[in-house]
Amino acid sequence: MTFAHPAYFLLLLLLVPYIIWYILKGRKSEPSLRVSTTRMYATMPKSYKVYLRHVPFVLRMIALSLLIVVLARPQSTDSWQSSEIEGIDIMLAVDVSTSMLAEDLKPNRLEAAKQVAADFINGRPNDNIGLTIFAGQSFTQSPLTVDHTVLLNLFNSVSCDMATNGIIEDGTAIGLGIANAVSRLKDSKAKSKVVILLTDGSNNRGDISPLTAAEIAKTYGIRVYTIGVGSNGTAPYPYPTMGGVQYINVPVEIDESTLQQIAKTADGQYYRATSNSKLKEVYEEIDKLEKTKLNVKDFSRKSEEYMPFALWAMVCLILEVLLRLTILRRIP
Repeated sequence: MTFAHPAYFLLLLLLVPYIIWYILKGRKSEPSLRVSTTRMYATMPKSYKVYLRHVPFVLRMIALSLLIVVLARPQSTDSWQSSEIEGIDIMLAVDVSTSMLAEDLKPNRLEAAKQVAADFINGRPNDNIGLTIFAGQSFTQSPLTVDHTVLLNLFNSVSCDMATNGIIEDGTAIGLGIANAVSRLKDSKAKSKVVILLTDGSNNRGDISPLTAAEIAKTYGIRVYTIGVGSNGTAPYPYPTMGGVQYINVPVEIDESTLQQIAKTADGQYYRATSNSKLKEVYEEIDKLEKTKLNVKDFSRKSEEYMPFALWAMVCLILEVLLRLTILRRIP
């Protein structure tokens, strides 16, 4: 709790002479009835009123003290301080074409990528991170956000069903994936802007070539890190049949040359992930990217908290008046 006007607490010093005056006044007061001796009253029990005679004064002191607290304006605040954190703006561009269902990574390429990327996101709480997905077309699944809980929920809902069910065109539009991510980063004020592109194929769809998209990224000062995911040679691919799912070995066709050129053009790096552990190592390497210092000014909201003190002061004053008019009433 804080006080808007703490100087009012100096008024508490005025209570000291008031207390001294009350004590001196009690000593000098004359009895209203004179008797020759009080010896016969010595063994008589004292009335409870004797013990209550100072209560009105105590209540008045408490009331005055509480009123001074009210004048000082007590306030509660959700206190956040200005702080300096480190972060960069990152767009994840993830391939969701049907080829990502291949199971050379477990349980399949897409699910393995989602699991490792989730750990990557959780390890960078200060970053603005967004998600672009692409197959034959591309769109933004999540814009840049620091609310990583929402981002992860959207990421978990990503699957290859959109391409399988024909919601979007199947294929691999790497250029569109990069361009979509760049469009989300180009207006960012962050000093470090990064696209992390993950794919398991070669560009065969879209109106923008991957190298053109890389040039656009470089123009906006955006680094592009490319990841080719898939084992060497062939990979088991689930193929549904009338008798159930059958696995066939399909060739792994990653256009590493293009991915390397994209990374080189946009000042990034190319990585090859042939297993779950390799994919994790790739994200750990990218996690070592230089972070940008950001000054964050947080605003606090203050609430006035004088009401309880004012109510208790009123209660004390009412009790004092009631005591003086009833139990402790004095006859002039």
